[in-house]
Amino acid sequence: MRNLSIVGRIFFGIAIAGIGFLTIYYSDFPYMLIPPEHSWIPAREMLAYISGAMLILAGACIVFEIRIKSVSLLLGSVLLLIFCLYFIPYEFMASSNYMHLLDWENAEKELALAGGAFVMAGFHSKKNEASLNWYLEKLIPFGAILFAIPIISFGILHFIYAKDVSDYVPSWIPNRLLWTYLAGIGLFGSGLAIILKIKPELTAALLGTMIFIWFVILHIPRVIVSPVAYRGSEITSAFLALAYCGISFVIAGANKKQPANQRFV
Repeated sequence: MRNLSIVGRIFFGIAIAGIGFLTIYYSDFPYMLIPPEHSWIPAREMLAYISGAMLILAGACIVFEIRIKSVSLLLGSVLLLIFCLYFIPYEFMASSNYMHLLDWENAEKELALAGGAFVMAGFHSKKNEASLNWYLEKLIPFGAILFAIPIISFGILHFIYAKDVSDYVPSWIPNRLLWTYLAGIGLFGSGLAIILKIKPELTAALLGTMIFIWFVILHIPRVIVSPVAYRGSEITSAFLALAYCGISFVIAGANKKQPANQRFV
C-alpha cells in the first residue's frame, strides 16, 4: 500500500502540472477551474499564464517531493477558496439550475482536487518539513472527506443520467448501461466508505483501480479521436481522472502511525 501511495502522488502531481500546461496553452482556464462566465476578469490571459505556471510548479514539487506539505496545503487552500468564494456564489446568483446536482459537477471536480491536495499534504509531508501555517494544517483531516463528497455525487449522477453516461462507455464493451450502473455503485459506495472509515484503504485502492481503468480505456481513446475544438476539454477530463486515481491510491496507503492532526482516514 505504501508503494501504491507513491504512485498516487506521482499521478496527482502529473495531473496538476498537466492542467497547468493546458491553462497556458489555451491562454484560458480549464472548464472546471473557475466558473464558465469569467470574461469580466481583468487581464484574464495574463492571470491564466500565471495560474498555469503555478500549477506546473506545484505539480512538479509534488512529483519530485519538494516541500510537498507546504505546496499541497497552499494548492488545496487556493482551490477551496475558489470553490467557496467563486463557485458557490456563481451557482446561486448566476445559474438558474442551482437546484440540479449536475449543475454543480464542475465545482465538485475542483473540490475533489482541493481535498486531494490536503491528502497529499497529510501523507507525504516530511517530518522535518516546516509548516506553512499551523491553521492550514487543520484542513488536512478533511482532505479525504472533501474528495469523497464529490465522488458520491458523481455516483448519483451515474444513476440520474445513466443513458447519457452509458454513451461514454466504449462501444466494444457489451451491456454499457449495466456497466454505468455498476460504476455508479462503485463511486457512491467507495465515497461513503471513505467518509465512514469502513475499510478506507481497501476501498480507496479499488476506487483508484477502477478510475485508472477508465483513464486507460475511456479517456485516452477519447483524447485521441476527439476533434481539435474539443480536445482541450477531453485532455482536462483525462488529467482529472488521473488525479482522482492518484488521490485514491494515496488514501489507500494511509499510515495509521501519522500524527493525529494529519490523519485523514
